Amino acid sequence: MKYQTRRVVMYSHLNSAGVLFGGQALAWIDEESGIYAACQMGTTRIVTKKMSEVEFKNPANLGDILSIGAEVVKVGRTSLTVKCEIRNKTTNKVIVNVDEVVFVSLDQNNKPVAHNMAGI
Repeated sequence: MKYQTRRVVMYSHLNSAGVLFGGQALAWIDEESGIYAACQMGTTRIVTKKMSEVEFKNPANLGDILSIGAEVVKVGRTSLTVKCEIRNKTTNKVIVNVDEVVFVSLDQNNKPVAHNMAGI
């Protein structure tokens, strides 16, 4: 898995319990896996079709530095499935992972179109 992005947990990222808000973590996963998929597919005209089960394994606290990684799981004609994970940089513990985030390449009419696997 390639860990290319780092984030620091700030006050605006916390929930009422004082730990990383799950919705913020999922937004980071969608963004990171989407950028990764776009680079692999050779287009930025993609949409998130599906996310598999999300499992939060450990909390992230204020000031923690997190690493976000992604890797290709499956290649389809118009789609790409990516696995994405957020780890605590200090403890190396997994904060959350999503085993399948499916992206679909679109044409100018927003219809699925075959992609160019430039990065693979």
